[in-house]
Amino acid sequence: MGIENRLASDERSERQKVQGPDEVRVMLELHRRGWGTRRIADELGISRNTVRRYVRAGEWRPYGGSSRSERLAGREQWLEAEFRRHRGNAEVVRQELSKQHGVEVSLRTVERAVQAHRRYLRAEAQATLRFETPPGKQQQADFGQMRIMIGQEPTKVHLCVLTLGYSRRPYVAPFRNERVEAWLQGIEGAFRHFGGVPGEVLIDNAKALVKRHNAQTREVEFSTTFHAFARYWGFQPRACAPFRARTKGKDENGVGYVKHNAIVGHQFATWEALEGHLRWWMREIADCRIHGTTGERPIERFQREEASALATLDGRPPFVQYRELQRRVQRDLCVEVDTNHYSVPWRLIGEWVTVQVGDDDISVSHGGETVARHERVEGRRQWITDDDHFEGLTGIWGRQKAETTAEAELGRPLHEYEAVAGGSW
Repeated sequence: MGIENRLASDERSERQKVQGPDEVRVMLELHRRGWGTRRIADELGISRNTVRRYVRAGEWRPYGGSSRSERLAGREQWLEAEFRRHRGNAEVVRQELSKQHGVEVSLRTVERAVQAHRRYLRAEAQATLRFETPPGKQQQADFGQMRIMIGQEPTKVHLCVLTLGYSRRPYVAPFRNERVEAWLQGIEGAFRHFGGVPGEVLIDNAKALVKRHNAQTREVEFSTTFHAFARYWGFQPRACAPFRARTKGKDENGVGYVKHNAIVGHQFATWEALEGHLRWWMREIADCRIHGTTGERPIERFQREEASALATLDGRPPFVQYRELQRRVQRDLCVEVDTNHYSVPWRLIGEWVTVQVGDDDISVSHGGETVARHERVEGRRQWITDDDHFEGLTGIWGRQKAETTAEAELGRPLHEYEAVAGGSW
């Protein structure tokens, strides 16, 4: 046998060697997602006959002896978790194996053991997969930013884009920020626009809604407010796995589509004009175009199969028009909201008040009467005060306020005048 024939024979032998359970799991998953035999074989570096054999079987079977090191037997789950945690670094996994379990193996042994996971992760990253959901099952939510000319001024606008997974019907709403109120108003606006509530809402790992997301365990801890919102409307909240934005692929890059199709080339006299334009665009353009994936108009697909699959609104009022908080007025004459301090009339020190937090303002009421109103600030740990709230105040706070006013009028600190004239306040 010539050298070329021997090399070819060795290559065939390598490609036809027995596959472990993890390799077969990857193989069957790719086949389920529509990959052909040749594509799977090329991706995993095995023969097409091997692929056909396992696909026909539908499961892993021990066709031959195990190629795994016996020293790693029973540690498959640990190896997979560590391999993912260390982002595919087999050498670090080998070192952790020695430290944690006292198992000394070669790097090549570890690489063979995690080979299926590496291939699986690579296939996940490279494959363009379509996750079809039944009618009414899912709504995807996302935010994007862009500068828009409003009233001759370039204005930063946050676009909330929500898309029904089955029909691909979109909803778009502009906001001035991406706080939790904007997310809730956007999602709720979509429910009312579509006339119903889907089974689940899928979001990215938005800081406003997600407190913690473990990349290894996939455990998600949503904010208390978002949990309450989900319970109120009766949907299941879901979040994309970190670094896995492709999980949300139904909206044809929804934010990008809105930017380039609805916004680019337009300017608006007012914010209200922008909102009106988006309502027209959704009705006349987005709902009626032929979708590239479904080959149908979203509005037709929605009306035929998805509208009836959504849970009814039942005349339910908005979850919150404003975030409403109960606060006790502190000795500094302020109530605290998101680490910032907003003043109220000094006579309310120690009293409980109701604070309504809107997108742009803070309103404080006591006994059914509005007692303070402030513009909401973006930063943290700031004091926002109204001079009227100190009127008639005596004592330390009145003195401090008087000193501040007098010093501003006189141009120098009061203690300098006291040193010359004598006396004190």
